Amino acid sequence: MLTYRAINALLVLLATTATAIAIGYLQLTVGLDPCPLCIFQRIGLWVMGTFALLSLVFNPKSKAVRLLLWLGSMAGALWGLGVATRHTWLHYSPSAVPSCGPGLGYWVETLPMSEVLTVVLAGNGDCALIDWTLLGLSIPAWTMILFIVIVGILLKLLAKIIKNEP
Repeated sequence: MLTYRAINALLVLLATTATAIAIGYLQLTVGLDPCPLCIFQRIGLWVMGTFALLSLVFNPKSKAVRLLLWLGSMAGALWGLGVATRHTWLHYSPSAVPSCGPGLGYWVETLPMSEVLTVVLAGNGDCALIDWTLLGLSIPAWTMILFIVIVGILLKLLAKIIKNEP
């Protein structure tokens, strides 16, 4: 049976591996530049991974602290899942996507953050472009599957926390 610490180690491993694939392979080797939605998915993964790493390193005994760290992990995972789902929908509904606009850097410099979020989640033409697939699924579709797995693992972890298992 996996312990609290082992489950968090698995989550950190998933976050690290997914980041290495996204940046090390897809971005640096294949040459794909991440669109704004891809960046937001990475942020969700990194938030989840950071809270899992904190849980792994400190291995808190307090149920309340474990729940707080779990909430941070779950917030990152749900954020990433939501963005990946939206991005996947944009890939398979290109008629709903507005034309290409400026990049994320321009939006962050010129718009309030609330508007940046609205504009980015609306998607642009870059976000609807499928430029790499594996087994017929786009990168956001694979990322969505990853986040579904992570949410499942986090739900298993929540059950351990509630039962006060090690």
